[in-house]
Amino acid sequence: MNNPAPTNFIPDLLRELRVFASWCEDTLSLACREHQALAAKDSYQPFEFYQWRKDLLNRLDLLMIGIRNGRQLWQQAGPLVHNCHLEVKTEIQMVQNLILKILQLDRENQQGLLRRGLVPAKHLTSVAAPPPNYVAKLYRRYTPQ
Repeated sequence: MNNPAPTNFIPDLLRELRVFASWCEDTLSLACREHQALAAKDSYQPFEFYQWRKDLLNRLDLLMIGIRNGRQLWQQAGPLVHNCHLEVKTEIQMVQNLILKILQLDRENQQGLLRRGLVPAKHLTSVAAPPPNYVAKLYRRYTPQ
């Protein structure tokens, strides 16, 4: 007789995903403000954005521990649990969409920094840049079938 997989981790996973989504929204907001500052004719103040970025990275370290633990339990749970808890899939999809937006805007910001001469070109070589379709391949690799 098969016992169903325990699902007592689902509320914690949802909470962690929502906190992570909030972090993503804060990061996207920062990237948008930086993009606007780079697009403006005024002088760009990189230190201001550096401090915000540093604060966001400090928060990220703690978030990743909870996400990593929840991810392991989610992967072990199996398709039956996955189909019963569609809200987790929805939350994961929302986080993935936010991350894509952040990556795209960050790439544009890097180009803006280069145009202003604030980042040496050697720091953004074509070798260091992710190959085309990198994010799409990541989605395919980590999307449950």
